[in-house]
Amino acid sequence: MTRQYDIDAICRILPHRYPFLLVDRVLEVIPGERIRALKNVTINEPFFSGHFPGNPVMPGVLIIEGMVQAGALLFFETLPVDKHDNVCFSGIDRARFRKPVIPGDQLFYEVEIVRRRSRAIIMKATTAVEGECVAEARLMAIIGG
Repeated sequence: MTRQYDIDAICRILPHRYPFLLVDRVLEVIPGERIRALKNVTINEPFFSGHFPGNPVMPGVLIIEGMVQAGALLFFETLPVDKHDNVCFSGIDRARFRKPVIPGDQLFYEVEIVRRRSRAIIMKATTAVEGECVAEARLMAIIGG
């Protein structure tokens, strides 16, 4: 079964809020498998005033954070309710940034669970703009207690 979330549903799940909430909508989530989500990038983002004046570029670390938040939404659908508060982001491997993200871009996050062991989850994450990959990484999370 696939699901979609609007911003109100996302805010009921994630603790993040503006300016650190980096997912605007979930387009599709298949529990235990993958999620597709989006973020609309606007010139009003607070980081653009300093990164960089006259040449606004979204910081790569925030693109990664958006992928991590999409992964957290996938966990919400995948893990039992008693584990929702026990998941901790634990690492990044193979992060690559292919193209700058600028105001007006629409980021499409895709996060897929590649491997799940008893307490560890490894995910493949990509971010695209207009069908072109702008960032990718392997993300890791640990399920506690």
